[in-house]
Amino acid sequence: MKLISLNTWGGRAGKENLLAFFETYKDVDVFCLQEIWSAPYESLKDKIDQTHVMTSGMQEISALLPNHAVYFRPHVLNDYGLMMLIKKDLSVIEEGEVFVHHFKGYLPEGDIGTHARNVQYVTIETPQGNRTIMNFHGLWNGQGKTDTPDRLAQSDRIIELIKSIDNPVVLCGDFNLTPETESLKKFEMLGLRNLIRENNITSTRTSFYTKPEKFADYTLVSPEILVNKFQVLPDEVSDHAAMYLQFE
Repeated sequence: MKLISLNTWGGRAGKENLLAFFETYKDVDVFCLQEIWSAPYESLKDKIDQTHVMTSGMQEISALLPNHAVYFRPHVLNDYGLMMLIKKDLSVIEEGEVFVHHFKGYLPEGDIGTHARNVQYVTIETPQGNRTIMNFHGLWNGQGKTDTPDRLAQSDRIIELIKSIDNPVVLCGDFNLTPETESLKKFEMLGLRNLIRENNITSTRTSFYTKPEKFADYTLVSPEILVNKFQVLPDEVSDHAAMYLQFE
């Protein structure tokens, strides 16, 4: 099975390049995408600059992939959040979400970036048994990518979800964490393999990102999952690099 995780940055790096990326990788079985829009937010124009955003990204990306089923799970009102695209020949036996920071529908009074956060999950039936893939975009709270009480609590809630699942998992996305944080190490202590660490990846960002910290994105897998290939792709279609996983 082939999987790509990508924070699309809302298409700010160029709509044409982003859509060409999905055309190139259309044979991938599972896409786990963050920062996906399905409509503009007229009521939030004073808080979010939507000038260069693909506000119909869900529709435009999914139109390029007619052989994939679309699962959209917003965490800001109804039109911004997480999307998974799953090849239609795969047997999806469950799909859902769990909120791990605040609650569905929560909108902060101040900085809109501190909105609610969820984890999207899909369980797929495979010859090796059921596999649950989890798509995540971690909290941004204006305090860098370090440990904070809300980030530690967020990790604990994700771990509760993982423990409630009876089959191996893949957890991927933009965690908004640096590698040395306790918030990230909690997953490794649970037993998940951190493929960014294992493969000595030195950056998950592209040239669009000019700040010094070069980590944000991670792919973690249960030890039972056989990883055939993992790499950070060179495509420059966001300020985040795409992660590619081929397993079992």
